Amino acid sequence: MAERLGAEGRSKIAVLIDSSVMNPIPHDIRLQRRAKNAEAWGFLLLVAAVALWVWFAVLLLVPYDSDGYGTCESRLFTDGPTANAQASFRNPCAAQRDWPELLGILGLSVPVSVAGAVLHTSGIASRRLSEQAAEIAHLKELVHRSAS
Repeated sequence: MAERLGAEGRSKIAVLIDSSVMNPIPHDIRLQRRAKNAEAWGFLLLVAAVALWVWFAVLLLVPYDSDGYGTCESRLFTDGPTANAQASFRNPCAAQRDWPELLGILGLSVPVSVAGAVLHTSGIASRRLSEQAAEIAHLKELVHRSAS
């Protein structure tokens, strides 16, 4: 690779990479470890957000049993104009699954998914920057070898 750079390319790399910089390997290892941890935590948070979305969908779309009343229709697919229009003393289905509970689950998934996306993305970006730093260190070594 150093042969393809030529004298001008090697001098530009030598200017970019100061030889007085301390050994980048321990710092690079720490950066890669932190990046992998951030990426893993981000992935776990995204999995938790997906689990919350699935829970929300199940509560919204699946028929359910009410205590002493029998099977209730799902909150979304009712015969009435709205699910809350069925609320009465004789019909406990409407009170069994309230909209605030469903919206609370959906609302809880938003910060979890945002935090997961941010952590996962920053972990990937940090890992790629670490790989770039390792490539620059490798190029520095090639320049020093070709200069000798």
